[in-house]
Amino acid sequence: MEPQTIEHFFGVYLLYCLNPKYKGRTYIGYTVDPNRRIKQHNKGKQFGGAWKTSNKGPWSMVMIIHGFPNDISALRFEWAWQHPHVSRRLRHVPKKKPRERSYDFCFRVLTEMLKIGPWCRLPLNIRWLNQEFIREFPVQMLPPMHMPICHGPIVSKKLPKSSQELSQTTECSKQCNICSETVEERPLRCLNNNCNLNCHIICLSKYFLQSGEYVPLEGNCPKCDKTFLWGDIVRKYKGCYNNIDVEINVDSANDFYNSDSE
Repeated sequence: MEPQTIEHFFGVYLLYCLNPKYKGRTYIGYTVDPNRRIKQHNKGKQFGGAWKTSNKGPWSMVMIIHGFPNDISALRFEWAWQHPHVSRRLRHVPKKKPRERSYDFCFRVLTEMLKIGPWCRLPLNIRWLNQEFIREFPVQMLPPMHMPICHGPIVSKKLPKSSQELSQTTECSKQCNICSETVEERPLRCLNNNCNLNCHIICLSKYFLQSGEYVPLEGNCPKCDKTFLWGDIVRKYKGCYNNIDVEINVDSANDFYNSDSE
């Protein structure tokens, strides 16, 4: 199977130890390059691997959750998956049973995470990398409809900016199609290449925002009316959150980005 190339990759993965001496142990981590990361884990700490996995390999990266709009949201997901009984959002999850395998427990925690906020609102992909370890999601714990379950290898690729992208980055003084004010910073654009939308990131986020949400999930473009996931728009125009002081419902946003431990 040909690997799928994904740009601006942020993923949280699950490792399974194949070493007979440590077989069954698991490790959860964050990466922007899964192929490089698994090599580091298997080579050891001196080559960039984690000390918890060093000299215990070989390890297999059995699955990875990707599609996070930025590193912050991926790292929050990683921390909660690693510490489900410290995370205030996951304290309802029953603790690991005495005879429950670590791998099964990690999968059980994951099924819970994908069903609750804020993660249930993100445009995530659940990808199985090792077919031998595939688990079926219980019917009552299926991921949200907008989260596809994928199979097969991936390649993380950071593409150089083309001349067109560079011009988009430096382009300014466009009129926002939502508020009609001038867009002094980089304008946010539609994912439809035939659409000439220009707008502030805050304007489009508020336009997408539905009642009860503090982070947009999806919405229709105000110009072409096509439906897109908010995370896909942010991921394609990576850097918007880093370069603009986003003030989308400040109290709720602070709650989302702050640590979920008490």
